[in-house]
Amino acid sequence: MAAADILFRPLIALGRFVLSLMAGVGRLAIFAGHGVKAAFAPPWYPARWLEQMALIGWFSLPVVGLTALFTGAALAQQIYVGGQRFSAESTVPAVTVIAMVRELGPVLAGLMVAGRVSSAIAAELATMRVTEQLDAMVTLRTDPWSYLIAPRLVASTLMLPILVTIANVIGILGGYALAVWRLGFNGSTYLATTRRYLEADDIVSSLVKAAVFGFLLALAGCYHGYRSGGGAAGVGRATTNAVVTAFILILLFNLAITVLVFGA
Repeated sequence: MAAADILFRPLIALGRFVLSLMAGVGRLAIFAGHGVKAAFAPPWYPARWLEQMALIGWFSLPVVGLTALFTGAALAQQIYVGGQRFSAESTVPAVTVIAMVRELGPVLAGLMVAGRVSSAIAAELATMRVTEQLDAMVTLRTDPWSYLIAPRLVASTLMLPILVTIANVIGILGGYALAVWRLGFNGSTYLATTRRYLEADDIVSSLVKAAVFGFLLALAGCYHGYRSGGGAAGVGRATTNAVVTAFILILLFNLAITVLVFGA
């Protein structure tokens, strides 16, 4: 009997983990459904929506822009070095624009905004939870879903495509600057090649990814912040869990969208 317990103990632990994971996914999905419902049902608070758009979009622009600039330049350098092994240095503009628009722009922008926004949302809502401000809002007949959660979900979903578009442009310009000033490319030829290989499907998939990532990173912050507890330690846990969850969801959905759009 003891041997059987030792044999099945790993399976039991694995089963508990899978059940816990599925329960967490279910809770997150139900929370997302409530958030979407609150976004489409009155009351609406336009001022809160605009405020969150500014906080999520405008104030995230510097870090997203710098990340895209450095990444685009480094990407062009690495593609050039790799292309030298096959005498394919001329592929730098084509590969740079495709990689930047399809993958690096949306993913890096999503991760950078998640690190900044998801943590801030979780910390704010968790603090309101442990200080009973959320309960006070309910007492005053103000729906926390409509006033706190829906504006963040909507603002993040709308602003991420704009941020990703800017990041794509800056990343391409970063690769252009390094290729022209350091690698000896002709500027007009580089831009012509970039335009030739950039297709509408690349732009559409980038914007779709951005909108999905925006919703997911705001969802992660709202979920962990709204459901937190346990005082100051709970606020810290909520912040950490929000960022980790946002990162995992962004990478997971990036793979899923990439396979669906470009799998064939």
